[in-house]
Amino acid sequence: MSTKLTQYDHYLTNSGPAALVIREYLVPVEGADGVLFPPTFAAGDGFAGGYNIDGDPKGENIALIDSVGSQANRIEPMFAEPDYTTLVPQVVIKAGAKSVSLLQAGHRAGDAIVRCSALQQELQDAFKKVLDGDASALAKIAPTSLVFGVWDSRDTQAKMPRLVSSTIRAFNVMKLTRSAQFVPATDYIGGGLLDEPADKATKDSYSERGFVHVPATASHGGVIAKGGIRRDATLALTALNLISAGSDKNATLALRRYILGLALVAFTRLPAGYLRQGTILVSDPDKPRQTNEVYPTGERKVCTVTHEAALEYAKEAAKAFGVGSNREVEFDTERAKKDLLVKEGKAGAKAKKTK
Repeated sequence: MSTKLTQYDHYLTNSGPAALVIREYLVPVEGADGVLFPPTFAAGDGFAGGYNIDGDPKGENIALIDSVGSQANRIEPMFAEPDYTTLVPQVVIKAGAKSVSLLQAGHRAGDAIVRCSALQQELQDAFKKVLDGDASALAKIAPTSLVFGVWDSRDTQAKMPRLVSSTIRAFNVMKLTRSAQFVPATDYIGGGLLDEPADKATKDSYSERGFVHVPATASHGGVIAKGGIRRDATLALTALNLISAGSDKNATLALRRYILGLALVAFTRLPAGYLRQGTILVSDPDKPRQTNEVYPTGERKVCTVTHEAALEYAKEAAKAFGVGSNREVEFDTERAKKDLLVKEGKAGAKAKKTK
């Protein structure tokens, strides 16, 4: 057996680390005092909407810059890139004129686009096996669902935890506002090209279509992170070691090595800096990235696994496990209609119980 295949087996034992962690300090490309734009969220559940900033808005606070889910959705598609395509099955669902990779589906193997395709029964069977303690069938179809987590919430209720998680936060931020003024190319009303709007609805229509001056005042203007920006990432080895292929110890070891390889590749890759318009983050040259093994005792040791070493290991582990087949399947409208009927039936049954 290749020593490459066994080199990280200590991560798959109870005496090994509980997790690998990365602490990475980031700065905007404009500089440490540059303005960056957090995501905005809709109002609800007592939240007024806008930026997610916890703490004193004018003192010590923490702003969410990129959530766990968002980071996962940025990282996972890497397995469709040329250097990584052989590590996982490339599953594509054709939905009308659009082709969607399973690696880009928001709910992964539990997403509606794959649930309502020719893979429906195969995935349902795989999720049922997960409930019985065997994740090998799911790993043959959607192994990244075992890396970034999945919940078949609309069918079997099978759930697998997220192994690789990453979040970006900014500390002690100063919130800014911005104002703007749209000036039309000409004075359509004053020049007699359009009539003066007779009511608010017409005036709003003129604004929406760009025929009149439109002021925008005190809208979200980004933040300045006075306390710095940090990405924290975790590879939960204790959770990985809960994955099994039933009672077969050899098959379980092969499966765990395969998922570990994928997780290490995702975990060690330096993420792309572009998050959204106005927010490009890069590593802080004055604060080196820290990667540690953290043991159940709390002991920390420097982790020396490089992305290149992780990729070589992942290739060996994938070969030993046997990567599932690439395939292209069609989205099935009839399956989607039946899926909606199931939802309506459940809603009707719930309504009867509450009467």
